[in-house]
Amino acid sequence: MRTLTLALASTLYGMWLSTASARSIVKGCPGYSASHVTTTSHGLHALLTLNGPPCDIYGQDIADLALTVRADTDSRLHIHISDTANTQFQIPESVLPLDKGAGTDKRHSSLQFVHTHSKTSGFGFKVLRGGKPIFDTTGHPLVFEDQYLELTSNVPADANIYGLGESPNWFRRDPQNTTITLWNRDVADPLGENVYGSHSVFMELRDEQFHGCYLHNSHGMDVILANQTVQFRVLGGTLDLYFFAGPSALSVVDQYTQLVGRPNRIPYWALGFHNCRFGYTGVGEVNQVIANYSAARIPLEAAWTDIEYMDSTRDFTFDNANYPLDKMRKQLDYLHARGQKMVLITDPAIHVNDSYGTYTRGQELDVFIKNADGSEYIGQVWPGYTTFPDWFAPNVSRWWNDELKRYFEALPIDGMWIDMNEPASFCIGSCGSGRPRDEVPTPPWVAKPPGRPLDRNNRLLVPPYAINNHETELSSKTVETIAVHANGVAEYHVHNLYGLMESRATYDFLRAYRPNVRPFVLSRSTFAGSGALVSHWTGDNAATWQDLHVSIASTFDFGIFGIPMVGADICGFYRNTTEELCARWVQLGAFYPFSRSHNSRWLRPQEPYRWPSVAESARRALGVRYALLSYIYTCYQNAVERGWPVARPLVFEYPHMTETAGNDRQMLVGDSILVSPVLLKGDRSVDAFFPPGRWFDWYNHSLIDGIGANVTLDAPLEHINVHIRGGRIVPVQQPEMTTAKLRQNDFELIVAADADGTAAGQLYMDDGETLDTPHRWLDFNFYQRSLWIDQRSGTYAISRPLAKLVLLGVHGVRDVFVNGVMATCAISASRTSTVITGLSIDLNRKSRVTFA
Repeated sequence: MRTLTLALASTLYGMWLSTASARSIVKGCPGYSASHVTTTSHGLHALLTLNGPPCDIYGQDIADLALTVRADTDSRLHIHISDTANTQFQIPESVLPLDKGAGTDKRHSSLQFVHTHSKTSGFGFKVLRGGKPIFDTTGHPLVFEDQYLELTSNVPADANIYGLGESPNWFRRDPQNTTITLWNRDVADPLGENVYGSHSVFMELRDEQFHGCYLHNSHGMDVILANQTVQFRVLGGTLDLYFFAGPSALSVVDQYTQLVGRPNRIPYWALGFHNCRFGYTGVGEVNQVIANYSAARIPLEAAWTDIEYMDSTRDFTFDNANYPLDKMRKQLDYLHARGQKMVLITDPAIHVNDSYGTYTRGQELDVFIKNADGSEYIGQVWPGYTTFPDWFAPNVSRWWNDELKRYFEALPIDGMWIDMNEPASFCIGSCGSGRPRDEVPTPPWVAKPPGRPLDRNNRLLVPPYAINNHETELSSKTVETIAVHANGVAEYHVHNLYGLMESRATYDFLRAYRPNVRPFVLSRSTFAGSGALVSHWTGDNAATWQDLHVSIASTFDFGIFGIPMVGADICGFYRNTTEELCARWVQLGAFYPFSRSHNSRWLRPQEPYRWPSVAESARRALGVRYALLSYIYTCYQNAVERGWPVARPLVFEYPHMTETAGNDRQMLVGDSILVSPVLLKGDRSVDAFFPPGRWFDWYNHSLIDGIGANVTLDAPLEHINVHIRGGRIVPVQQPEMTTAKLRQNDFELIVAADADGTAAGQLYMDDGETLDTPHRWLDFNFYQRSLWIDQRSGTYAISRPLAKLVLLGVHGVRDVFVNGVMATCAISASRTSTVITGLSIDLNRKSRVTFA
């Protein structure tokens, strides 16, 4: 939503850290020696003991460690190095339950563990796949201190590493000079810096195969790539590592999401086009925006409203002057009558005010984060001085559920948008402590010097090792690291979990309040496992060509993180966009899994109907999106069942081609649709890479025979290039202004034959709304001039028939037979396509369509 820019001397804290070297910055640490090794059928246990005098550089060396190795599944290996005293903080199972796996005989595992010992570095280990190392710590001493862990693995000089974040950057991480910092931060998407979420998972492409690694740890950390190593530098906890054998990119994500949680089931309507703006002046302006979309014939699925709908920006309230509740209800009724939806924003910060029921009820139930002396921690956010829900507090779910129930009974909105949940605070420390309860600091919220001197001797405020957090201190723009939760744990240890825990509380409420309705929650802050609960947008991006490009990489990142429902603010959130940039952005944004236009109140409005070229770009690109929604929904169901990303880089499908390794200029939707956007100002053509095989133009069905090289494509201002991959079958429907109308249309299949005359595809359908809906999976196969429609599973009754076939690369069709009976239909042919209309094939039964 909105990011507050603080007038502080930023970048001082931690900037001494050089990314030129990932060699251990701890000199002379002895490492550890392994002893008391006990093997099991699934792995081993061992004791690790300091291999010499402690170095105690960034904390106190912990002398005795426990090593546990377990083959959880045949493709997942778990290695946990922890302190034997069990005093280091570990993520509670209640916060993020992990799949334990049944355990598999280590002899049958795809991954093998071996450990070594050297005089100089002590204990080291390798994870092997097929006898070759995919993770290798040998030659690098393990450092395990109370506030500093260091683990280093050797990688190839030109390593292809993807993931780790959240950090807006190019998709392939620079293996020679990259520092990725994990510390949730309220900031406007600076390139290469830490932002809203924390995901310590990466995948590597090596020898044309992928593998993955996840560090299960909630502390702040740096992950550094340099000098043929990847190195974790962590501010506490344990080294709780999971390795994934792959060998494909999709199988790595499958194995990772099996561990942390599969993506949640979204409602069908969430795949439509959404609109928001921070700064709409009232419900009347939002009504006019809704009408303007309709008049411009641009699809609009959901109308969103930012914090201005609230009374003094306080959660669960309505501005009686500009957004009175009765008019909000009328707007909701109007939207629902037209098959559209409403989504409103909620921030976690709660205004400290004795007349504000949400605060007083929370205070009575003791649900807010505390200072060390037991008083309420009071920061500063939009309403003024604010407290913050403590998701560890025993009564917090009861309170949160009650507040949300009151809110939904007042206005039964369709989805929730939870923002500012890093959590964000505009001052450092408990700046509202001792202030009058009803005082509101004077806008424009320019941060003043901290309300307390920084105690540099407090190692939770200033840990001995400084991660590369681009703020004056760890507590800048967030809850102070010495604040205390109900379980006695300092914010230092759980800061990165805040958004995940709010997501779970919100998701759980919606599941209970509407037991059979799929929740839709959009969260800014995320962690491992968030995808099982929420969707995500990439935050406060800028209206720049660079941010347009980076949005593709960020979308790919979240596919790895197990959050496939993701997108960027189309046309940029801050800075004034231009007509050309917005036209190109709405074209690309039409293919984000989550597609929404959004910008800030201090800038020109940028709804796509504002400029003729942008409106036409939106109509064309969103027309393609809506035509593809049954296909995209099918891709998303593969995410639900297997974790597979909806938006994918070419390297996921073509790992053997070096040209794809760093390609974040194009996007695959599923495995069948290739999108090649214009990303540079003034360009009216685009150099698009086409892997070997047939590629058919979406619009005119012209053929490109890919040879693994760039092809220059025309790209007029209102046009985005979209191609269908040969060998694929894509279900489509005629586009409409809403998904509700779309689902009433007949189905069509685009059969894009490969050079050998074959193609395959699938379709998943259910009611798109409920959790207990029946489903239907269909498989399509085309070979020997016949299309086979097979029923894979399910009993959901698909109400609309298959009415049209578009055969690409198939010629000479004179007659069509459906289950042996000649069909009455119309056949038209061109140089590259054959179009058959007038069919009425029941998709609820097995069928064979033959072309003679």
